[in-house]
Amino acid sequence: MTIADYVALALFLFLWFGYSWATGGRQIFSRQSLNQAMIARRRQWIHNALRRELRMIDTQILAGLQNGTAFFASTSIFAIGGCFALLGATDRVDMILRDLPLVEYSGRMAFELKVAGLTAMFAFAFFKFGWAYRLFNYCTILFGALPLTSEVAEDRVAAERAAEKVIRMNVIAARNFNSGLRTIFLSIGYLGWFVGPYMFIATTVFVVIVLTRRQFYSEARLALMDAEELS
Repeated sequence: MTIADYVALALFLFLWFGYSWATGGRQIFSRQSLNQAMIARRRQWIHNALRRELRMIDTQILAGLQNGTAFFASTSIFAIGGCFALLGATDRVDMILRDLPLVEYSGRMAFELKVAGLTAMFAFAFFKFGWAYRLFNYCTILFGALPLTSEVAEDRVAAERAAEKVIRMNVIAARNFNSGLRTIFLSIGYLGWFVGPYMFIATTVFVVIVLTRRQFYSEARLALMDAEELS
């Protein structure tokens, strides 16, 4: 491990936490992130559900959110298994890395530490996805407890309180899901470290730029925002 490796790792962690901070509610570039804009749409969706007597479409949406979370949780488990398999084949990988011309070979211990870091990232993503799956399950239960349209008319305040509980649970679940997904994306940048510290820096910066563009300057965000929000 060289000084360049430590600098690259520090930059990786700084950009990771900085990007999480920027998309977690802070307004930078004088605009809202895509994740924050979606919170308002989640709130609108749940309040609209209060006016629907039949809510099958809402339960289908919740099921879709849960199934997507389960998919990424399973993917994280497979990725962790792949990392352990890579550790088991360290000798073979060690021989390959020694012969590659563009790879800065740092030794067996450094390689194992890098794989351990990658494993930790996938483990972190799995726990985030697993918790998000559980929270979406709670959200489904809370949604089922929403009052019927006839009861909403009788006590609007109680109905609004029940809807706020669903919204908060849904937002927390989405925040954990986004955190896990962000970890998966950043693991692509982390792979550059196996080539060398400078490639690690380049791939990390590239991934963060792509993610930042999607959050603040993408067509998806443009399609979501209202005219007054874009001004």
